[in-house]
Order: sequence, then C-alpha cells, then structure tokens
Amino acid sequence: MAEVVLFHHAQGLTDGVRAFADDLRAAGHTVHLPDVYEGNTFGTIEEGIGYAKATGFGVVKDRAVAAAEQLGEGELGNGLVFAGFSLGVMPAQQLAQTSPAARGALLLHGCLPVSEFGESWPAGVPVQVHGMDEDPWFTEEDGDLDAAKALVASSPDAELFLYPGKQHLFTDSSLPDYDEAAATLLKSRVLDFLEK
Repeated sequence: MAEVVLFHHAQGLTDGVRAFADDLRAAGHTVHLPDVYEGNTFGTIEEGIGYAKATGFGVVKDRAVAAAEQLGEGELGNGLVFAGFSLGVMPAQQLAQTSPAARGALLLHGCLPVSEFGESWPAGVPVQVHGMDEDPWFTEEDGDLDAAKALVASSPDAELFLYPGKQHLFTDSSLPDYDEAAATLLKSRVLDFLEK
C-alpha cells in the first residue's frame, strides 16, 4: 500500500478534501493531510487565494514542504506519493521533483512547468495530472494544461487525464463544483496508480 501526502486547495482543508483522503484510506493507503492554512477555510477560490496572497504564497508552500519533510521516507519507510489539489499542486510537484522520498505524484486540477523545480521530471517517479477540459483555471489562466502536455511529452512516467466540463475543484464533494461522475472516475484512476 502507498503512503500519500495530500495538500489541500486554495479553499483550505475542506470536508471534501478530508472525504477524498478517507476514500484512499478505506482502500488501505496511509494518507497525511497537512493543514497549511492553520484551520482556515474559505467559501470561494478567490477568498482562499486572497488568504494565501496575504499570508504569502511562499510561506504557504514552505509550510507544506516542511510538513512533508518531517515525514522523511514515511512511516512505512518506503517513500511517499505527493499529491495536491490545485494550489496544493505547488508543494506536491516541488517535492515530487526534488525529494529523495518521492515515489510518485498526483497533480489534481493543476500542473506547473517542470522547469519551476528542475531541468526535467525525475526518472522513475510516475505522475498523473487530472483536470477538466474546459476549466478556465486549468486550461487558460496559468497555462496548467500546456505544462501538463509538456510533462507528458517529456516523461514516459507521466499521464494526463482530461474530463469533460468546466468545473475546477470537481473532486471536492463539499463544494458546488463537485462532479460525481468525473470525481468517481478520477478516484478509480488514482487508486489504480497507488496500487502499482
């Protein structure tokens, strides 16, 4: 079974993020959920981004990285899968590309250019990127889709999954963007990934 560090999105450690983690746990995986917003949650993405901006994006990312680094190779000693929802992709991807503990990465609703954290994606570290094909946050705003396509083109260990729709945080069952069909399919792909 895998050991996962799952970083929440801009709205904080919501009930939907907790539920996603619980589903992974129910499948036998160990899941750590660092709260880099120190208990704060927000009703909209914009409010959550406002909090991250006021706190400092670097501070938020550093909290996440520090929480993961405290785990070392993980409780099981077999390394860690770094996963993130949207804003949480920042620390997840950084750790996947730079930590010797990295055994895999799950980038949900976001992807940064590999050049942000190194010259190339590390060999032997599988990664999945998931997003909706008409989500403006994923396809237009920050170039996440282009970054994901470039990652897949550069690494045999990378996969990109696109789902029909415009919702951003479609996997969070506590938010209006939740899409049960897409979230269920994504979760089955994530569980297959973690089984490998």
